[in-house]
Amino acid sequence: MSPTLFRTPTQFRTAAPSRTAAPSCTRVGLRRAVGALSSGAAALALSAGLAHADVTLHVLHTNDFHSRVEPVNKYDSTCDAETQAKNECFGGSARLATAIAQIRKDAEAKGEPVILLDAGDQYQGSLFYTTYKGKDTVQLMTLLGYDAMTVGNHEFDDGPEGLAVLLDGVEFPVVSANIDVSQSNVLKGKLPKTAVIEVGGEKIGIVGLTTTETAEIASPGPTVVFQDEAESLAAGAAELAEQGVDKVIALTHVGYDRDQELAKVAGIDAVVGGHSHTYLKTGDEDAAGDYPTMIAGADGAKVPVVQAGTAGRYLGHLVLTFDDKGRVTAATGEPVLLDASVPEDEAIKGRVAELAKPLEELRQKQVAETSAPIGADRDQCRARECEMGDVVTDAMLERVREQGVSIAIQNGGGLRAAIDAGPVTMGEVISVLPFQNTLATFRLKGADVVAALENGASQYEEGAGRFAQVSGLKYTVDPAAVAGGRISDVMVKDGDNWVPIDPAATYGVVSNNYMRNGGDGYTAFEANATDVYDFGPDLADVLAEYLAGKGPGFAPALDGRITVR
Repeated sequence: MSPTLFRTPTQFRTAAPSRTAAPSCTRVGLRRAVGALSSGAAALALSAGLAHADVTLHVLHTNDFHSRVEPVNKYDSTCDAETQAKNECFGGSARLATAIAQIRKDAEAKGEPVILLDAGDQYQGSLFYTTYKGKDTVQLMTLLGYDAMTVGNHEFDDGPEGLAVLLDGVEFPVVSANIDVSQSNVLKGKLPKTAVIEVGGEKIGIVGLTTTETAEIASPGPTVVFQDEAESLAAGAAELAEQGVDKVIALTHVGYDRDQELAKVAGIDAVVGGHSHTYLKTGDEDAAGDYPTMIAGADGAKVPVVQAGTAGRYLGHLVLTFDDKGRVTAATGEPVLLDASVPEDEAIKGRVAELAKPLEELRQKQVAETSAPIGADRDQCRARECEMGDVVTDAMLERVREQGVSIAIQNGGGLRAAIDAGPVTMGEVISVLPFQNTLATFRLKGADVVAALENGASQYEEGAGRFAQVSGLKYTVDPAAVAGGRISDVMVKDGDNWVPIDPAATYGVVSNNYMRNGGDGYTAFEANATDVYDFGPDLADVLAEYLAGKGPGFAPALDGRITVR
């Protein structure tokens, strides 16, 4: 890559007050950005009548950014010029920079310190990651002035080497208390468990956590070990307490439900989370809960839990008030919507445009046209039949049907964006399927097909990405049943008819190479598949060719292949 695309961050930074990490962490937190934005926060007081707050700390936070360096549309795909002209775009690094800068300016004018945290999954989701493999992430996170980050599962999509790009590149601490990298030649000594940020004369402890599912849903390799989240959090908090740090934030990539459990761990003052892409806002019926969500902690005190959605649409803004003993006495705040009312920082916008130049030709290439949107709502694709699930699995099956394949299975979590109506570009297709997975074909007993569907439904209540979207199959899922017994009425196509699957019969199956090798818990594929070929065409290319063949009148339609009781 041309060196001009990766000039040193100091060429873009403007002067700002310094902050440091504790000596035990070798990385120094930076904070830089410029811009203007009026911001507000809706208050939720934990105790009334506080005349004087000893310390007021502003915690700005992002999570599950997924390489959305440029603004996105309502489908979380890259915004085109027409949508930009209508002021219907959200997020992007330049808009994020403006919001961060103004909140910092307002808070510091009042003598209130600010920190900026990220709860993981900066990687994967756009052509920026496909092209730069984290180098752009290093530069832009530094320019925005992040103070600490935890590791998300997608930081391991390109193995330990992919995470090393981030760890070696940034100057702020990247932490995870429950990842043991002592046996990794690539990561050993690079991933601390905790960090201490010194800002405004205060020491803020950070304990990182990463979902233990990472070994199944990403590619950390055999030498990276994931340990119990709660035990690791407790140990990290105790370690910070021994250092005299009495303000501790759990920075987690484990999901909203798990965050609420971890808020009960002793020594934690707040939980800033990610992984489940959860939108929180008090009084919003579309939100999953209040911002902040208050949980009774180990000592009975209320512990705030926050998360800020996904794809850079929101900047989380949590305001914590501590008394002189380090106890949280009030938590206020709300997510800041980064819509067109927030101007883009010109310096960051220009940098993003420069990084985007090598991507432009591929991204703008039109490959198809549709007459209606192809929906890929996260909550739907991970719980029931969804439009993108039907389209992608149909495309997979059509590509290999002549090879004797009659069943297609795709994990819902692998579908990362929707496609709007009208011209479809290759950039949009890659946003849907950004993982560079290849088509994998194999043969499998009917009993193992059912076992695979059971795996897909085994974490239904968590909205896990392993949920199976299918073609050439019909099945019923009962979320209320015990995991392992949720699937029934599995039918396969026999000519023009649907017939019950035969557990003893062998079927031709197509999936992607990630699932075929056991990803997302699909161990039946890894252990029992025969006649395996993992090296078919890129799944994004398969989808592009399928849509091109359908013509401009194509419109997706659900057909009842998955029934939810």
